[in-house]
Amino acid sequence: MALKRKIKVSSEFSLAAMTDIMFQILLFFMIALTVVHTDITNKIKVALPQSTATENKDKAIVRVIIDRENKIFIAKDSEEEQPIALENVEAFLQQIDTQNDMYVALYADETLLYGNVIKMLDIANRNSFKLVLATKPYENND
Repeated sequence: MALKRKIKVSSEFSLAAMTDIMFQILLFFMIALTVVHTDITNKIKVALPQSTATENKDKAIVRVIIDRENKIFIAKDSEEEQPIALENVEAFLQQIDTQNDMYVALYADETLLYGNVIKMLDIANRNSFKLVLATKPYENND
């Protein structure tokens, strides 16, 4: 005599796997959003002048930022910008430059008088730094 097993089909649906997947997707987007919003050029608001010839320099390891109030900020690589006096900029850059192939990216507000920009150009010229003037591309308002 053969014994038959009764197979019961469960009508319940387990949400445990779907909950795990949703948590992982949420975690992924939270991490991705923090990486996207850590753009190094948007911390200090500077209105850059426009230029037709724009070129990205990957070797720009030092950023010098002059805002519209003539305040100077400086940062190395992706570090946080820190305020600095104009007379201390040259010593700071000389301290960083060890291989004599340092790029300095100058972010100067377009409304500035060019006095501080010329001073930064003189500092770069005296120390043979490769200076890159940061601009933004022209916007076509046709």
